[in-house]
Parts: sequence; C-alpha cells; structure tokens
Amino acid sequence: MKKLLFQKFLKDTLKFFIVICFSVGLIVWVVQAVNYLDFVIEDGHGLYVYFSYSILSFPKIIHRILPFVFFISLFYQIVQYELKNELLIFWTNGINKIQFINVVIIYSILITLFQIFLGAYLSPASQNEARSFIRNSNIDFFPSLIKEGKFIDTVSDLTIFIESKDKLGNYKNIFLNESYGKNKKINQSKSQMIYAKNGILVNEGKNRYFELTDGKMINKDNGKITNFAFKKINFNLNKFDSKSTSFPKIQELTSNLLFQCLYYDYRNEKNKLVSRLLSCDNASIKNIKQEIFKRFYKPIYFPLLALISCLLIFRSKESVKYNRYRICLFFTIFSILVVSEISLRYAAYNALGMYFFILFPILIFFTIYISLIIKLKNKI
Repeated sequence: MKKLLFQKFLKDTLKFFIVICFSVGLIVWVVQAVNYLDFVIEDGHGLYVYFSYSILSFPKIIHRILPFVFFISLFYQIVQYELKNELLIFWTNGINKIQFINVVIIYSILITLFQIFLGAYLSPASQNEARSFIRNSNIDFFPSLIKEGKFIDTVSDLTIFIESKDKLGNYKNIFLNESYGKNKKINQSKSQMIYAKNGILVNEGKNRYFELTDGKMINKDNGKITNFAFKKINFNLNKFDSKSTSFPKIQELTSNLLFQCLYYDYRNEKNKLVSRLLSCDNASIKNIKQEIFKRFYKPIYFPLLALISCLLIFRSKESVKYNRYRICLFFTIFSILVVSEISLRYAAYNALGMYFFILFPILIFFTIYISLIIKLKNKI
C-alpha cells in the first residue's frame, strides 16, 4: 500500500512537472523565435536556417527554466494533496513524514541528474549544432535585403547602395564598397569601390554575383589609388558572410574542452589549450569557471528546493495561519532561486563567492533536515 501511495504521488507530480515544463518552455521558445527573425530580416539567412536554429535552442530553454518548474510542480502537488486530504492517507497507512521527505528527496536527485545531463551535454551540443547552421549558411535572402535608396551592410566587409530597381530586377546606379576586415589575410588598408549605372543579381546554383555594366572601379592599396572604367564585370558575392556571430560561445562548447582549460589553468599552462574554439587565457577562465559551476554544481540546489517544499506537510490546512505559512514558504524557495543565480555570478570571480555558492545549499539542507529529524523524534 505504501509503495502504491508513493507511486501515485510521484506519478502525479512528474506528470504535472512535464506539462508545466513544456508549456512554459514553449511560451519562452515562441518569444525567442520571434527575436530570431533577425536572422532572416537583417542577416539574410534562409527560413531553413531560422527554423533549425530556433528548434535547436529548445534544450537550452528547458535547462534554464527547469529549477523554477521543478519547484512550482512539487509545491503545487503537495498543496493539492493537502487540500484534498490525500496526505492523511499517507499518515493513516503508517508512513511517517521523514519517509515522505526521503522519497521526495530521491525524486529531486533524479531530476538533478537529468539537469546535469541537460546542461553539461545536451544543451551545449544542441547550441553548437544550431551555430553550425549559421556557420555553413550562405545568405539565402540576400536579394530581399537590398532596399532602394538605402545603404545595406548586412554582410561583413561590404556596403551596398542601390538607387532604384525595376519590376524585372534590374538595378540602376549601384555603389559597392568592399573593405577588408580583421579576419582577412590582407592588409586592412586595402579597399575597393565600384560604381555602375546598371546591374542585375545572378543566382546560378550556389553561385551568386552582381553582373555590372557601364561603371568605374577604384582600388586603394596602402595609400595608392588606381581606377579604371569597365563595360561589364561580375562581382562575386559568395566570398562574403553574414554578420551573424558564427564563432561558438562558451556555453556552446563541450564540457570536456572546458575542463581541459581549467586543468591547464591549474597547471599554469594557460597557453597550452589554444584552438579555433577556445583560448584558455585570463580573459576567458572566469567565464569558463562560471559555466562549469552552472552545468555541474548549480543543480545541487534541487534537493534543497524539494526539502523546503516538504515543510508544507508540517502545517494542516485547518490551521488559521496555513495560507500565510504557504506564502512564506513559496517566497523562501523563490528567494533561494534568486540567491543561486546571483551567487553563481560571483562564484568564479572571488573565493568568498565560490565558497558561498558551494556551501550555502549543503549547509541549509542538512540544517533543516537534521532539525526535522530531531523534532519528529522528540514527538515520539
């Protein structure tokens, strides 16, 4: 009977947890997906890249909202069991409150492990895969980005101005200014300006170029200026990339790479790990430490949230101060979530912040747990 009661409680809690998790996650995802429309509107990527990037951001959203959803679902379920007198069934069947708390803590540990897996492996992998769509994308919506009478700088190192465009797609009075950015293996003092009276945008498979006629080209190279007129030239657009960030962020890197960086930092070999993805130096080490804390240690707050939620079982709904007690517990748990976020930001920057972030959930958890055991034993 005891086993069946716990199975029902955990099943109801887990079901509500999943529903809330996906509902809240979907709302956040829709809001974020609207913001990602800039990939199409401003950066020129196609709809396939947009939808792929948006969908692959979902694990990151779930990872972010999971602590809040976990606490809400567990808190709500315990309150509902109390209001419906279902908790009385536990006590009348010989289940004591410490047994109930222990089962809930085990449940919270399982969610903790899932959160670690999500944050340490699934979320970084999905974010990196999403970034790869941008890295490998050409500017599919380039023609729609060209506006009459406006300077367009959607792509890196190129500014475009079109005076007018007719219904057949012919451009009039075209101005192109190509400069060389930091990533180009050419001197930054080089630039190229092209003016043409007429032009069309040509797409041949994966090749895209401007076919320009009746114009002039001006080249600047280390202060030397040369120019010449032309009847017809093709200006290649395939060499240009969108301004969308294609370099992976720290939260998109694998946990293995981050731990390697910490290892070399500990060994004072900061220049050992320098790759195209990560430079292990003073500028990045603090952010790397913070990311590792977030992935592997922050989920340890889940058992503390579960334990404080279980304090609801120590006050009956018949009590005059039950509602006030319930509200106080709710805001206590919410405050702990806020503290976990704030302390995470300081954990990587100074020793005091790190010790607080590490020790706070452990000390509070065992203080409350031991106090409850002593309190319940004294009642026997």
